[in-house]
Amino acid sequence: MRIAVTPETFRLAEAFTISRGSRTEARVLTVHVTAQGLTGRGECVPYARYGETPEAVAAAIEGLPGELTREGLQHLLPPGAARNAVDCALWDLAAKRAGRRVWEIAGLPAPGPVVTAYTLSLDTPERMEAAAARHAHRPLLKIKLGTAEDMPRLEAVRRGAPGARIIVDANEGWTAEIYRDLAPHLVRLGVELVEQPLPAGADEILAEIARPLPVCADESCHDRASLADLAGKYDAVNIKLDKTGGLTEALALRDLARAQGYRIMVGCMVGSSLAMAPAVLVAQGAEVVDLDGPLLLAEDRERPLRYEGSLVHPPEPALWG
Repeated sequence: MRIAVTPETFRLAEAFTISRGSRTEARVLTVHVTAQGLTGRGECVPYARYGETPEAVAAAIEGLPGELTREGLQHLLPPGAARNAVDCALWDLAAKRAGRRVWEIAGLPAPGPVVTAYTLSLDTPERMEAAAARHAHRPLLKIKLGTAEDMPRLEAVRRGAPGARIIVDANEGWTAEIYRDLAPHLVRLGVELVEQPLPAGADEILAEIARPLPVCADESCHDRASLADLAGKYDAVNIKLDKTGGLTEALALRDLARAQGYRIMVGCMVGSSLAMAPAVLVAQGAEVVDLDGPLLLAEDRERPLRYEGSLVHPPEPALWG
């Protein structure tokens, strides 16, 4: 078994901004796992917020032993980008070896298309209103916020897309006081869910204050071990493969979180169709799907996922799985 790691860059269609900064390209690592003439692929997006760099993630992958199983991998690497790319590549390889699709191997029902949110990045109210108007035909918009001056942005987006469903993501950018002030207005403007309003590790107040709309844990939820600290604070969890460390843990987290009463959101980092493909399996039946990474790109994989507007279809074998 050979494991190869290749850094790749995909240009974004336009600058993407959240409360922590902006980017104009998606920097990913592509992993190829080859055995007996067959190759499985996976992709990850190292994320500085979690202390990851492309160099360190690549080194962790390159340091793995020459013979791997999905089960063994869970003990060799912690949850995160490195384990994600290798885990998904091993699933892809297993499907090729078996001549079956990943969902068959995993004992899952055949997946169908799902409706994804489309993300509007943080900008001036005027530009966010214009962006909302351009995408007002989409059924679900996700709005990046996370500053003390977000109210004009919210109003502007609602003016631009009066009929769209809206969720917002503060990316840990608010204080408890800002969230208290904004929450009634989020409800008034028809916002259906708010992601990570407070910093992970400083979110205990969520158990004490009113939550007039569902609050979703993103940076506070990585894998199943995270769930114990979410009780009473959150109503939903955002499952991302780059946080769980791959499809194996993502499926387990989804099942346990749902059993504990959480709503399920399936999200992504900004990556290519190869990163989204396994997440489409996790997204089956989720209350919120946010797998719009390829829609934000100016370029994608040769055999990308098929998007029809905001409807994303399961991957073809030529891409993954």
